[in-house]
Amino acid sequence: MPLKQVEILGVNVNSLTMAQAVEAVQQFIAEKKVALVATANAEMLMRSTQDEELKDILNQADLVVPDGAGTVWAAGHLGEPMPERVAGFDLAQELMREAPARGDRIYFFGSAPGVADKAKAKAEELYPGIQVVGTRNGFFTEADEPGIIAEIKAARPDILLAALGVPKQEKWLKKHMQELQVPVSIGVGGTLDVMAGVMERAPLWMQKAKLEWLFRGLKQPSRAGRLLALPKFVLKVVASKK
Repeated sequence: MPLKQVEILGVNVNSLTMAQAVEAVQQFIAEKKVALVATANAEMLMRSTQDEELKDILNQADLVVPDGAGTVWAAGHLGEPMPERVAGFDLAQELMREAPARGDRIYFFGSAPGVADKAKAKAEELYPGIQVVGTRNGFFTEADEPGIIAEIKAARPDILLAALGVPKQEKWLKKHMQELQVPVSIGVGGTLDVMAGVMERAPLWMQKAKLEWLFRGLKQPSRAGRLLALPKFVLKVVASKK
């Protein structure tokens, strides 16, 4: 049965639970489908209003999960309540948790040099038996891309987690997904940084209070300008309501 979608600022976002998201990804793997999964938070949705290429990629993606309280709020405000937030970090953890029993192979691509390796060590500690079949940092030039693609193809992952930041990760994955032939590619933002311990995640009470965006802003003053995306997003969603 097709998953329900809610249109938010011109982007179709799937309305689903974490369990349904995990099931959908596992179905893509079983079908050997070449699927793109996007994790849409308010910042990404705002960016897509000014970046037609990103908007098109999101609307062509096989799954767009509501990553962030802002996305879930927007759906409810537009009269289409969503069951829950499906954070990209949590989705990645759930997929890794189930990977050993399923035999799913995972590749970590992105972040600063050394981060993906630390994240791999953490994954192996948290999920015994997991097969992280390769790592590659996110610092590269166009000339490096054929080598990166060859490395990923040779590793034969079932899931490619790309932490290159928005919108670079979505655009890179869309451009190369057919060549890579990985069943599932997911843009995961800061997931590898958090796993490697180089970026702190908000305390659970702030996550539950839907204040994770504020925590990131306080921890990373360089993100302060990006935090303005949230109030702008709220105003734009309110204005878009018919």
